[in-house]
Amino acid sequence: MLDSVNDRVKVVLVPDSVLAERVATVRAFNRLYTGVIGVLDEGPADAEYSLSEARVLFELAQQDQLQVSDLRKRLALDGGYASRLLGRLESRGLVTRERCADDARRQLVTLTAEGHAAFADLDHRSASQIGGLLDQFADADQRRLLGAMGTITALVGEPAPEPAVTVRAPRPGDLGWVVHRHGALYAEEYGLDERFEALVARVIADFAEHRDDPRQAGWIAELDGERVGSIFCTPGDEDGVAKLRLLLLEPAARGHGVGKRLVRECVDFASAQGYRAMELWTLSQLSAARGIYRGAGFELVDKEETDGFGPLVTGETWRREL
Repeated sequence: MLDSVNDRVKVVLVPDSVLAERVATVRAFNRLYTGVIGVLDEGPADAEYSLSEARVLFELAQQDQLQVSDLRKRLALDGGYASRLLGRLESRGLVTRERCADDARRQLVTLTAEGHAAFADLDHRSASQIGGLLDQFADADQRRLLGAMGTITALVGEPAPEPAVTVRAPRPGDLGWVVHRHGALYAEEYGLDERFEALVARVIADFAEHRDDPRQAGWIAELDGERVGSIFCTPGDEDGVAKLRLLLLEPAARGHGVGKRLVRECVDFASAQGYRAMELWTLSQLSAARGIYRGAGFELVDKEETDGFGPLVTGETWRREL
């Protein structure tokens, strides 16, 4: 632990008693986790493949070929055990081994068609087992569990590569997703009731009814192929003024610049369509969104309190000249 005092950094030692308690907590978690994973990995008593064999099939299914030395490193296998393991799989017709053309000292291992079929069966069974585990919990508890796993992975795992962000036009099913996620997310994070979801549904219905209007457009953001955000530009109440509407960011999208990119797309579109200004309405509680709007050149022009969505909230109108 670090603590800054008078511009100096010093190490703050954890007392032995506290450290011992934390070690005991980690060990208890390890026993619990190992037990859960063991049940999932072992499968039925007559499982066709051992855990080690299943791990080999999984690694080989991810690419066409692997050098045996690379496979050993990935699975932390010693040479003798790896050779016996691959020999068993080869005798069952699941893998083939051959010498590398560039270096005869190296061996390449490949899954056969039978090996790919075996992996597909194992993958399906594993997914069913994990699905059965998750089904024991309500949706909110599943999210807590996955969030905790993500926290552990971020702290002790290798740094993950920056996820790929894609912004695209809405496809069939996206508009319903926008309504659903607005309703669920704003209820969970801000306590808004079904009247807010109904408002979003009316905005989306109006957008769909005027889908051929060139003055409006919508965008869906994806992070590694998963929908994580939305934004829409529609004609405003005042002639020549556009509305920025339904900016949504899933928790997984926050911190990756997705909101800034969506707002930029919306503003650029409004400017290209000849709008002279753009307005938006948001809640004062949405500090992160307000920061994005401010960074994009919007200014706060009006505030009003409302209890139209359940709890008392402060609505804000922001505007930017284009």
